[in-house]
Amino acid sequence: METTPHLDIRNLRMAYGDVVIQKNLNFTVKHGEVFVIMGGSGCGKSTLLRHLIGLMEPSRGEVLINGTNLWQVSIDERNQIISHNGVLYQGGALWSSMTLGENIAMPLTEYTDLSPKQIQEVITYKLSLVGLAGFEDYYPSEISGGMRKRAGLARAMALDPEILFFDEPSAGLDPVSSRLLDDLILELRDSLGATVVIVSHELASIFAIGDNSIFLDPDEKTIIASGPPKELLERSEDPRVIQFLTRTTPPRGSYA
Repeated sequence: METTPHLDIRNLRMAYGDVVIQKNLNFTVKHGEVFVIMGGSGCGKSTLLRHLIGLMEPSRGEVLINGTNLWQVSIDERNQIISHNGVLYQGGALWSSMTLGENIAMPLTEYTDLSPKQIQEVITYKLSLVGLAGFEDYYPSEISGGMRKRAGLARAMALDPEILFFDEPSAGLDPVSSRLLDDLILELRDSLGATVVIVSHELASIFAIGDNSIFLDPDEKTIIASGPPKELLERSEDPRVIQFLTRTTPPRGSYA
C-alpha cells in the first residue's frame, strides 16, 4: 500500500510578478485518486494545473511528486518526472495538420526508442482504449468534438503516465458525450492504475467521478474548502461553496 502521496503541495504561492493568484495552498493527492480542483472563473484553477505539471515554478512553496520536489532537482531529472504525466487540455490540443495517429506518435518519437512498427502498435492500442479504433488516419477536423477529446486522451496516455491531468475535459460537450467521457476516465483510471487530477466546473462530472477535491476562492486567494465533493455539498456552510455546488444565488449580504 502506497503511503507517500502521489502529489504533495506545500505552502504553494502562485503569482504573476507582484500579482498573487493563490497562496498558502496545502493539499495531497493519493495514488489512484480522482482529485478535482474547482472554484469560480478566474480563481486560478488552470494556473494551479500548470504548476502541478511542471510548466510554472511557484513563487513560493513546494510541488512534490512521489516525494520529490520538482524544483529542487536538475532539469533532466524534472523532465524525467514530468514524462510520467499525461495532460489533456480543454480543446484536446491536437495538431490540426497531423492525423490522430501522428499526434499520438509525436511523444513516442520524442521520448522513446521504439521502432516505427512498435509505435504503430501503441497508436492502435491507445486509440482502441478510447473507442477510436481505425481512426489513425483521420484529421482532427474530420471528427466530432467528443471524439477529439478522446483522441487527446489517447495522446495523453501515449507514454503510460502515472498521473493524468485534465483541464475542463467536458468543456463544449453535450451532456451525453460528457457522461461518456466521465465513464471513460474512470475505466482508464481503474485499468491503468493512474492517478487523475481534474480542473472542472461541471457539477455532473464533479459528483460522478470526484473522490476528493479542493475549492479555490478568488477573493481570499486560497483554499476555502476541501474533501469529497458530495460531502462538501452535504456539510459545507460557506455560501460560496454552496452557491457553486448548487448553482443557486446566495442571499444578499451572505458574503459579508
